[in-house]
Amino acid sequence: MVLGGDGENFGLRSLEGREMNKILVKDLKEGDVFSTPVYIEGDSLLVPAGIAVKEKDISRLVSWGIEEVETEGPPRAAKKEELAEILKTMDPAGKENNNLPQKTSNMTSLPEVHEKKGPYRSYLELIERTNVICDTIASQDELEASSIGIIASQLLQAVREQRNSFIAYILGGEIEGHDMAKSLVNTAILSTLIALDMKLPHHKVLQVVTGALLHDVGMLRMPKEIVGKKGGLSEAELQLIQSHPLHTYKIVSKELHYTDEVSHIALHHHERWDGEGYPRRLSGTDIDMGARIVSVADAFEAMVSQKPYRNSMIGYQAMKNILADNLRRFDPDVIKAFIRVMGIYPIGSIILLNNGALARVLNVKSNAPLRPTIRILVDQFGTVFMNDEGDLLDLLVEKSLFISRAVDPKTIAGKN
Repeated sequence: MVLGGDGENFGLRSLEGREMNKILVKDLKEGDVFSTPVYIEGDSLLVPAGIAVKEKDISRLVSWGIEEVETEGPPRAAKKEELAEILKTMDPAGKENNNLPQKTSNMTSLPEVHEKKGPYRSYLELIERTNVICDTIASQDELEASSIGIIASQLLQAVREQRNSFIAYILGGEIEGHDMAKSLVNTAILSTLIALDMKLPHHKVLQVVTGALLHDVGMLRMPKEIVGKKGGLSEAELQLIQSHPLHTYKIVSKELHYTDEVSHIALHHHERWDGEGYPRRLSGTDIDMGARIVSVADAFEAMVSQKPYRNSMIGYQAMKNILADNLRRFDPDVIKAFIRVMGIYPIGSIILLNNGALARVLNVKSNAPLRPTIRILVDQFGTVFMNDEGDLLDLLVEKSLFISRAVDPKTIAGKN
């Protein structure tokens, strides 16, 4: 269903008062193109205007038992002159490209990411320096805890000063390699934002940042062939992987000599609110508060990052998964803070509007999570904008526009 509306009840898009033409599903054909959006049961978008109906769309409708769809304008496919205009947005082979050029990597890239400048340079440096820490821990060489403290302090300051930019880099950064370091830095960024939103004292926030930067370093002592395994794990391999919080705790407390406030974040971050986690099956508030924060941040980061065994999720789908937790894994107060920080469509998300335009989410509003501020990347006429040249729109003001769906940038660039 299309999510629309301004409130937190995530209401459906209303089409009341509009004259709609009904089309029988049995009359739909693959390749049909309509001059106005096609809806299911009045409020759920099937295809935007100018986008061809696919065979899988028809099959899905049949499997759902839906017999008719609705659209404004012509009751059948677009007229010949309208179709001629639509065909201009297709490639020579006649395949739809959603008004997008075939090579779009620069279009979907943040300008500072493409040019490696500004706050993004600071983000890269944090990852590079964290990678040195990871290499040192993996090789079991001596490491000064003060070097980690410096990174934690700089990350906290950077997030305070460049909040939205650092959130955007989690979804929009383009970094090859340094997977563990990138994961640790991204988790630390998200944990910092949650801790600040929950108004923890400064020293507690710094402990959360430090714990997040170290929460998974025990994985560096795990066999690489198991950590990077693409297939399912055996029972013995799973038990070994689930022992990594104990290895991390030992590294953080015994080798780096951090206090319990930091080392317990590492030890508890896989415990669950319902008591079904590991390694100690703690539940509720018996789990360290910092660990409860890192648990949510770590789960989101894991879902949006590429892994050996699966493709990454887009931010919207990852947020839906977090929201669907229902008191199983996560502290509900931490989830509320995370939604306030990230919104439903996280900063950096690429989204498709109801008029067919493509945009990037730039800012979110805690009181209207479905109405973020966006930057147009491709407008409804197919014009592509580079380097932040597209219009800046506040969807709380632009009432006629709403988000139809989130889009994976990899699918736009044809990389998947």
